[in-house]
Amino acid sequence: MPKIVVVDDHAVVRSGLMSLLSGKHGNEVIGEATNGEEGIQAALTLKPDVVLMDLNMPGMDGLAATAELKRLMPEVEVLVLTMHDDDEYLFQAIHAGASGYVLKSAPHEELLLAIRSVSNGQAYLYPTATKRLMHEYMERLKNGEPAGTYETLSEREKEVIALLAKGFSNKEIAEQLIISVKTVETHKSNAMEKLGLKTRPELVKYAAQKGWLTFE
Repeated sequence: MPKIVVVDDHAVVRSGLMSLLSGKHGNEVIGEATNGEEGIQAALTLKPDVVLMDLNMPGMDGLAATAELKRLMPEVEVLVLTMHDDDEYLFQAIHAGASGYVLKSAPHEELLLAIRSVSNGQAYLYPTATKRLMHEYMERLKNGEPAGTYETLSEREKEVIALLAKGFSNKEIAEQLIISVKTVETHKSNAMEKLGLKTRPELVKYAAQKGWLTFE
């Protein structure tokens, strides 16, 4: 049962989200906050599984709060819920460590799916976001920027990081590939180091650029 903290500066929005989420698919809303600072404090005190984070708030905004929260509590998943259908905000949120990005205009079912996904260790981007990430990657290639060091990975390393990006756990990957969990961890570590990646959101962005992911 994922425990959720809602961070948004509009009382009506918070109230609506708390009403929508409570009890749906086992969700439990355990706290709320009106800005980034309060959101971080609430997370430190209440220890949620997921923080539902708005971006534009007085004081510390959602991007800064996401980065600080992930530094303090890397185990907490941050799902950005925003009105901004904007590339720059999307990329900044991923860079800050957010595991998902959903628009406030999205259907309720999409928000519930996104919460379920990130609470299970997966990533969630709204459908057109994946296309944008891939477009950015293609533009970089057209402009002569390096495509990365994917070719230096072994076939097993490629399999492991592709499955990781899709949200599978180390144990699930080990079972699929018929190898030990320790071997999965070794391949993961080696691949992430070769690619210059440090976090799951960075891996998800890389996977999206490679065209490995399909978001419903």
